[in-house]
Amino acid sequence: MSSASPISVSPARLSAAQVLLCGAAIVTLSMGVRHGFGLWLQPITQDMGWTRENFSFALAIQNLAWGLFGIFAGMAADRFGAFRVLVGGAVLYAAGLAGMALSPTPFVFMLTAGLLIGAAQAGTTYAVVYGVIGRQIPAERRSWAMGVAAAAGSFGQFLMVPVEGWLISGFGWQQALLILGAAVLLIMPLALFLREPGFRGGAAPKREQTIGQALREAFGYRSFQLLMAGYFVCGFQVVFIGVHMPSYLKDHGLSPQVASYALAIIGLFNVIGTYAAGALGQRLAKRHILAFIYLARSVAIVVFLWAPLTPTSVYVFSAVMGVLWLSTVPPTNAMLAQIFGVAHMSMLGGFVFFSHQIGSFMGVWLGGVLYDRTGSYDVVWYISIALGVFAALVNLPVRESAIERGPQRVGAAA
Repeated sequence: MSSASPISVSPARLSAAQVLLCGAAIVTLSMGVRHGFGLWLQPITQDMGWTRENFSFALAIQNLAWGLFGIFAGMAADRFGAFRVLVGGAVLYAAGLAGMALSPTPFVFMLTAGLLIGAAQAGTTYAVVYGVIGRQIPAERRSWAMGVAAAAGSFGQFLMVPVEGWLISGFGWQQALLILGAAVLLIMPLALFLREPGFRGGAAPKREQTIGQALREAFGYRSFQLLMAGYFVCGFQVVFIGVHMPSYLKDHGLSPQVASYALAIIGLFNVIGTYAAGALGQRLAKRHILAFIYLARSVAIVVFLWAPLTPTSVYVFSAVMGVLWLSTVPPTNAMLAQIFGVAHMSMLGGFVFFSHQIGSFMGVWLGGVLYDRTGSYDVVWYISIALGVFAALVNLPVRESAIERGPQRVGAAA
């Protein structure tokens, strides 16, 4: 372990309102578009003659690429600031959506909807925006601020999913993707307001830890490993539900509008859940918040599968899952900053998120594979229940206090 003194970073110069408003708007666009991808499953597979596994595999690659590229996007944001990463991510997002609309084969679809959009999401979502929040918002308000940003992503789902459904029905699935490709370019002007003073000119603030030292410290720390394990489960559950629930509902005779409303309800109630998780993280043990969220998800899925499937039961399930949907994000990232400090926060957040995306890959891919082989999503629902219990248990032993570096305890105050 390094015996360094607290890491020296630039003092906060951007106003909290500026950081939160622009960060929230960026996450709203980026996450809002992403949350609606499940609406394209049946239009694309039916029009192109592809299987659900073809579509699911591309989105599984997208989630894996998002996690993998997120590590390097986090390193770049820590080194050069968030602005350049956000601009590059916006360009990739627009290109990926256009390529997704025009892909002639499943392989090209995998490259565009998978690799390109995955890389774009790495540069336009939580790891990068949370790095700015961590550096610019004081520690005593950091968990709350992260809750606000996560709530914005949830509002994006509530706002964008019905819009995406309307675009598909009004313009067709290809034109809808091209329209969204133009819309995500709005991230570029918003990123101008997140140019951190300490990074202007391309120079990062002075750090007492190198990247290698920070990584060795984190991966050798038990609590970091446990957070990664829990985040794997989060990715598995939410992406399986987000992508496959519209088809699950249609398979059981419910209209496509029910699926659109269900995803929108998840987004609306997630605004409440993520904000509450961030606010409660200032007062309660974050590991207890996470354990409750994962266990509650498993209970909600059990009740959903047990109850008769009607539009009402779908909407109730969506509201409950919405409260629990991305509410893991603020406490997890706030703990990272609390334990390790903020100098390498985007990078460490990228590694934890990579674990989340491995889970996402497994959730969305297994959903397609097991459906094609069994004609049902039941097995994947049961796996989701078991994983939720596992994640609740592994989060309980996490140590939230700042890691000891030599004779000094540093971290959240870095």
